[in-house]
Amino acid sequence: MRGAGRGLGRGLSYIARNRFEMGKRHLRRVLGPDASEDEVEAKTREMFASYGRYWAEVFWFRPRRKDEVLARVEISGLEPVFAARDSNRGMIFALPHIGNWDAAGAVAEAIGVPVMAVMEDLPNPMITEWFHNTRRAFGIVPILAGKGDTTRLLLRYLKGGGAAALVSDRDLTRRGVDVEFFGEKTTMPAGPVALADRTGAALFPVGAFFDDGAGYRMVVYPELEIPDHPDRSERIAVGTQELAHRLEEMIRAHPEQWHVIQPNWPSDREWLEARR
Repeated sequence: MRGAGRGLGRGLSYIARNRFEMGKRHLRRVLGPDASEDEVEAKTREMFASYGRYWAEVFWFRPRRKDEVLARVEISGLEPVFAARDSNRGMIFALPHIGNWDAAGAVAEAIGVPVMAVMEDLPNPMITEWFHNTRRAFGIVPILAGKGDTTRLLLRYLKGGGAAALVSDRDLTRRGVDVEFFGEKTTMPAGPVALADRTGAALFPVGAFFDDGAGYRMVVYPELEIPDHPDRSERIAVGTQELAHRLEEMIRAHPEQWHVIQPNWPSDREWLEARR
């Protein structure tokens, strides 16, 4: 399944031209001005192959295979997580769309920190239900964005010592916090920093990287401290910019595993409109 997914993903890179060019735009930002066109193109092909692997693993996963997945995981940086868990302090894990972020849910459940995660409510209710059931199988407690009081549920979970996993590198609402991300202005969700500020939960950036072969390498980065500023909006703005820098760090480590092929900066949407 992993090999088939990679092959299908790479094949898609030759068919979905706008998506491929969008991926190239993103990786030019990540790799910097010194990267050659050949390097950017090769990394973008690998990005599509990696994204195909992600989808293949999601379709392959079953609860009975959880132990097989966990046996192939290497984890670093867990000591502060255990300290927060043992003190009944809430935790927020902020992840980018890198590697297999769903597999991180299985790891969190295995170490005694089951996570609540916000899911996008997709137009097709059958697909939404499938994602809901799949993430439950990974050990994630899913809630749908916009269905009921999402913030209230997260606050109650965090204040009770629970953990939330929030994928934080795309602002789907376009109403997030202004940040500079890979040298260009865009917006990012305020949620991770705002929730940490309101609840006192520990905010950990996390990378769920693919390893060679069938394995994963989960990295918990040092806790992001909420800035000490009397104005809450300023705390959230400065904290979200710092989170953006942390996400940059992990994306630069494995840019070919960053699965964002949708517009992510305002200029991307302008570029896409010009091509239509």
